[in-house]
Amino acid sequence: MELLSALSLGELALSFSRVPLFPVFDLSYFIVSILYLKYEPGAVELSRRHPIASWLCAMLHCFGSYILADLLLGEPLIDYFSNNSSILLASAVWYLIFFCPLDLFYKCVCFLPVKLIFVAMKEVVRVRKIAVGIHHAHHHYHHGWFVMIATGWVKGSGVALMSNFEQLLRGVWKPETNEILHMSFPTKASLYGAILFTLQQTRWLPVSKASLIFIFTMFMVSCKVFLTATHSHSSPFDALEGYICPVLFGSACGGDHHHDNHGGSHGGGGPGAQHSAMPAKSKEELSEGSRKKKTKKAD
Repeated sequence: MELLSALSLGELALSFSRVPLFPVFDLSYFIVSILYLKYEPGAVELSRRHPIASWLCAMLHCFGSYILADLLLGEPLIDYFSNNSSILLASAVWYLIFFCPLDLFYKCVCFLPVKLIFVAMKEVVRVRKIAVGIHHAHHHYHHGWFVMIATGWVKGSGVALMSNFEQLLRGVWKPETNEILHMSFPTKASLYGAILFTLQQTRWLPVSKASLIFIFTMFMVSCKVFLTATHSHSSPFDALEGYICPVLFGSACGGDHHHDNHGGSHGGGGPGAQHSAMPAKSKEELSEGSRKKKTKKAD
């Protein structure tokens, strides 16, 4: 009975919430974040031609959430860069992923079973950052619900919400990839998580913070590991949004999804867009055919 009581959910959640993130969990967060940077088109060439720009992009992938949160709360944007241990650790990961001989480090961390472990550990960091962001915002604005939600959201979403700025550092401008327009699963989950943690912080949700951290972390780890293992770009929220959005907004929302924080959107247009594309294609084919006929007559 004593063993069972020691293993109760409350005790387990409390112990889990006290696990330090540095260096193991932070290392996993940096590895996965910089992996997604390397997946971006032209990122490898950028690292060879402009290593400083590539390093800055990597730092944004690792610490973009802190920069956005400091911007919202009116604190120095460069404040987190005084954390020498984290900066050096992230820089070492960046160098190994992009410049390790024979890409050995990259191949090791990309091996799916290993990558899934890192992805799971990254979600642990994400949820903890949301909770810390809510607590920090509550310290400044005791009754500012929207401030708390916004701070927790940017803490969890990382560089996704500033992806257009990160693209500019790589010499790319793709406004159509705006994360607000095409929210990925982590961005949506961070927003919903920020709402839950805000309700808990303001005592509207009758559950301890440790329990909420544990439950929401298990949800995020399960979903993200499954999506990564199956290479899926869908979202667990699609079914719920499919029922709610037509009722509240008159149409389905969130139809476009992309992988994690930075992939391109894969959502296509609706039936109307398909029908409108057909006549344009037919005109192109007709004009191409007429050009070929003219060429034959000229010959």
